[in-house]
Amino acid sequence: MKQLTTLLLLCSFTVFSQTEYEPSKAFPFGQANPEAPQQIKDFEPMIGLCNCKSTSQNQDGSWSEPIDMTWKFKYIMNGMAVQDETLKSDGKHSGSIRQFNADSSKWYVHYYSSSSLPKTLPVWEGTKTYENKIVLYREQQAPNGADGFYRLTFYDMTKSGYKWIGEWVDKTETIVFPTWKINCTKQEN
Repeated sequence: MKQLTTLLLLCSFTVFSQTEYEPSKAFPFGQANPEAPQQIKDFEPMIGLCNCKSTSQNQDGSWSEPIDMTWKFKYIMNGMAVQDETLKSDGKHSGSIRQFNADSSKWYVHYYSSSSLPKTLPVWEGTKTYENKIVLYREQQAPNGADGFYRLTFYDMTKSGYKWIGEWVDKTETIVFPTWKINCTKQEN
């Protein structure tokens, strides 16, 4: 009987230790795992639920009317990664899985969307800068065929919200063409 009790306690502890940083009633958006690289907290200002306004650039260079959007960030994989999900009033939803690789010292962001189903998910990579921005890149040609990147930047990150911008940039980042902007206000942590 003593061995059975010990085995049950050990199994309970093992299951708890594998899920203790997952979203729960006490922590609805999960927690950063202390065993994860310290960079797991780069996205800490975004963890929670935000009300956002999303606007994109039209073909004529003007900006579209803002679309209401909810952006939710949470810790997943027992606090070892970050997942986000957007729910937009126009019905186009998206999300990402964000993992930090200590070997390369980079974030890898795997993006998915309800409006397209690629065979493989597009991946952005990048880091948090000294200016307190998270900057991510993915190679992409401009419509005219010029080589460059699509650059995503989180900035003005505070406990009350953050801003995000998507821009095409050339390889030297001297030509910058913004295409998408999102402003978010924290609703719930």
